[in-house]
Amino acid sequence: MKKFNQISMPEKDEHKNTKEYKKLSPKMKKALNDQVGLEGLASNSYLAMASWCEVTGYKGAADYFYAQSDEERTHMIKIVHFLNDMGNAATIPAIKAPTASYKSLEGLIKTALKNEQTVTTAIHKMVEITQKEKDHSTYAFLEWFVNEQVQEETKFETLLQKFDLIGRDKIAINEIDKILAVEAATPEPTA
Repeated sequence: MKKFNQISMPEKDEHKNTKEYKKLSPKMKKALNDQVGLEGLASNSYLAMASWCEVTGYKGAADYFYAQSDEERTHMIKIVHFLNDMGNAATIPAIKAPTASYKSLEGLIKTALKNEQTVTTAIHKMVEITQKEKDHSTYAFLEWFVNEQVQEETKFETLLQKFDLIGRDKIAINEIDKILAVEAATPEPTA
């Protein structure tokens, strides 16, 4: 009979890779690493948009897109942590330079919506992979992103509606810039 104060210690290599049971399939790992790049590109795109807005005189829009850039970087880091937590070192890719010049604030917001739609498509493809592979952990992780993308697309669609409701003249654009300033100052709900 063992005494309570005797503790059996594991062999030296017994816990060498404790995360091995959580390995992702190569297809899922690639999709998540690709998403790291996509989120990085989104962050850089919003940073370039913010810069353009700032030098063009749209202070509210600049603040809004600086915040969007930070948010996308947070999404990227969230995926990096998930990959690492699952025992798969994240691959941090080089990111191509985003568009840095726009013809109008409305055109910039249309580009932002298209970017979000691209991200949504990639997220949905990853969800499909998790369903086919019965990867419940990654599916649960991606649910947050699915919900986030609904909010992101809705935000930009609503902003584009403002141009139809308020107009496209200088006074209307100034009002839309003010709306963006308020949005930038309003903290996002955390999940």
